[in-house]
Amino acid sequence: MEDKKQKSVGKLDSFFGVSKVGSTIKVELLAGVATFLAMAYILTVNPNSMLWDGTADVRWSSVFIATALGAVIGTLLMALLAKMPLAQASGMGLNSMVGSILGGAFGFTFSFGNAMLLILISGIIFLLLSVVPAGRNKQTGKIITLRELIFTGMPKPVRSAIPVGIGLFIAFIGLQNAHLVQNNDFTLLQFVDFTAEGAWAKGGDGRAAVVALFSFVVIAVLSHFKVKGSVVFGILAATLLAWPLGVTSIDVLTGEEDGITWKFWENFSNFFSFDPDKGGIFASTFTNGLSFPEGSLMTCVMLIITFAMIDMFDTMGTVVGCCANANLLDENGVPQNYDKIMISDSIATCTGALLGTSTVTTFVESGAGVAAGGKTGLTALTAAILFLLSIFLLPLFAFIPSAAAAGALLYVGVLMMSNVKNIDFSSPKNAVPAFITIAMMPFAYSITDGIGLGLITFVIISILSYLVDLIKYAIGKGTKPKWEISVVAIVVTILFLVYFLVPTV
Repeated sequence: MEDKKQKSVGKLDSFFGVSKVGSTIKVELLAGVATFLAMAYILTVNPNSMLWDGTADVRWSSVFIATALGAVIGTLLMALLAKMPLAQASGMGLNSMVGSILGGAFGFTFSFGNAMLLILISGIIFLLLSVVPAGRNKQTGKIITLRELIFTGMPKPVRSAIPVGIGLFIAFIGLQNAHLVQNNDFTLLQFVDFTAEGAWAKGGDGRAAVVALFSFVVIAVLSHFKVKGSVVFGILAATLLAWPLGVTSIDVLTGEEDGITWKFWENFSNFFSFDPDKGGIFASTFTNGLSFPEGSLMTCVMLIITFAMIDMFDTMGTVVGCCANANLLDENGVPQNYDKIMISDSIATCTGALLGTSTVTTFVESGAGVAAGGKTGLTALTAAILFLLSIFLLPLFAFIPSAAAAGALLYVGVLMMSNVKNIDFSSPKNAVPAFITIAMMPFAYSITDGIGLGLITFVIISILSYLVDLIKYAIGKGTKPKWEISVVAIVVTILFLVYFLVPTV
């Protein structure tokens, strides 16, 4: 029996290359748990973001199942194809955009199938970019795809700034999830007011903030003493504290909370029923998605472009950030297995649309697993298995509050800030685009916007600097300037200008 166990462990180690990257099976498993716990909130948040009526909508349970299955398939692709410690699920922001489409915010009454078909088309575009060859690497001779060409064509100041911006963005998500940072009508944001009325009442913001800070401190202390699985232990310890504080409720474990009654087999049957009255959303792209409202063509085109742009650059930023923190970048700053990562991501987007969920993309919360020591696809495999179990055990995983997981996200922000040392701040031409990239990710609440604004800034400053140097050279007061902007950077900049300036409606 012991020999069989050792052989199984040996096969896992060999397939994922665990020992090769200096990790262990135990660390990878704990890292997968950490990733899942940091992401688990998406299982219930995604249906609420996509459906305006929340749990009152007959499709709620079906969207939950689609969310879980999309995460399982996407994360399995990362585990088995890309073999990287990255997990996928329905992206935040993108799900709200789907909710806006279904709610008529773009001037047309789109069906659920219409929205899924738009996502499917954007995913197919994404997949083509990930597989269409665009030349060969001059050093290795390896064929590179269009998406790899786009990545390598991005200016170095922007690429170097991405991990830092991702770290701040992840930390900002954690601050929001824990209600440590809140809305303010005058200053936009403020720190939680512990003295406000109701702050310490059951479910109050003060209690949630304490749970998150407790999680953060536990993780930091355990990490200081190099305890394996410190991130997981911090989340679980904070969950135990959240229970008596009323931040989570034992009622969740009974299967009934906020109107959610989890009857697995009945809900699963409805999901595949193809009957909209029962919430049947599986393959709705083909059952009710092919007929679009009259006059909506241009809006549909812009929505597809928007979905594709956000998915592409959110994924690029997330992958670079997480891989940089796990030392999984090559000498040129390109993530290992980058082509397979992009294929996994684009297939997951297409699959998610067919299942009935918003764009499935690589999650920034993968950084929690990386912070726990995850370096291989075994981390992703563990997270995928937990997402599969969540379909059957929704109440158990819903019991862990987002405030408990917020501490892990804050700690990820701490770790990823170390990448700031890779940025050249000695030259304003490099420093300004890097700063814009870093600052705008959390401030604009968008990885894509941060990358886009950083790139546009770099191109504008570089062109103006080149013109000034060219004039100086023409009058004999300087050397001939060097053109530093790649063709790819110019093309992508134009796409970003369309993205920012052309209205969707």
